[in-house]
Amino acid sequence: MKVCVIGGTGNISTSIVRLLLELGHDVVCFNRGVTAGLPDGARLIVGDRTDEESFERTMQRERFDAAIDMVCFNADQARSDIRAFREIGHFVMCSSVATYGNGCLWVPVSEDHPLQPDGPYGSYGRNKIAADNAFLDAYHREAFPVTIVKPSATYGPKLGLIRQVAHEFGWIDRIRKGKPIIVAGDGSAIQQFLHVDDAAPCFAHMLGRARCVGQIYNMVPTGFVTWADYHRTAMEVIGREVELVGVPTEDLKAIAPERFRWCTWFHNYFCNQKLLRDVPEFRPCVSLKAGVTRVLAAMEHDGRIPDTDSETWEDEIIAAQREVRDITTT
Repeated sequence: MKVCVIGGTGNISTSIVRLLLELGHDVVCFNRGVTAGLPDGARLIVGDRTDEESFERTMQRERFDAAIDMVCFNADQARSDIRAFREIGHFVMCSSVATYGNGCLWVPVSEDHPLQPDGPYGSYGRNKIAADNAFLDAYHREAFPVTIVKPSATYGPKLGLIRQVAHEFGWIDRIRKGKPIIVAGDGSAIQQFLHVDDAAPCFAHMLGRARCVGQIYNMVPTGFVTWADYHRTAMEVIGREVELVGVPTEDLKAIAPERFRWCTWFHNYFCNQKLLRDVPEFRPCVSLKAGVTRVLAAMEHDGRIPDTDSETWEDEIIAAQREVRDITTT
């Protein structure tokens, strides 16, 4: 098939493009041409999707068999996709489990769970919901052949190794130097980590499957780990064990709301049974330890692990937390 990937050089899409090429597809990526790393064999169309007229005209001219949009973030972009690919055989939208919010009504969270636009993910979650609804409306109204995929914590070389409390990589350097690191609460919040190489088969193998059209799928592994276990796995890979210092989530948010907003984002458990049934090629096999090892090596190669010797914020919070504990236990 001739497949368009909108994006193609991001965290998940790089692996998708690579697998599509291995499967023999004719792959064309549409992006701004800013990020390097397009796999050999893929053709690049440089453009700006916010220029809707040019984007839609270009996509219509190419006459793709299938398309995957990895960077659709709102209803306007969804409607532009619907116009651009009005004659497509199959269209896959990369959404997010952020659309479910937190405080879910049941776990594991299945695809029929109500969406929560007022969840902790802010405008990101609301806009993804609006985009999903635009696609589903087009499916029901005019049989637009869409499938919606909702990833959770999908990690890989492009994203790097996230941590529970903040979007930064200094925690890796702290472990190497034997310094304690912070977790929110006691670190027992759960997460489902999926390596990008396990995510790619979901997208690549559902293309052209009639049973996937009009469906929504949670793209997560079976089972879960706690954030404490995730950090300890990283310690095992790094080769050094340090103390995990628990700090109440509300305290972290009060200290620095923007830095620690991640604390409230990642602690749900999602069901993947529907995806396992309809796309049997989706069989996650990269263990957390193996995935962390791969990503850590890539970060090392790219020089993305910062030196934290001049940073004091984590030590200051740990000292304050220990002081509180000393007061409450005496």
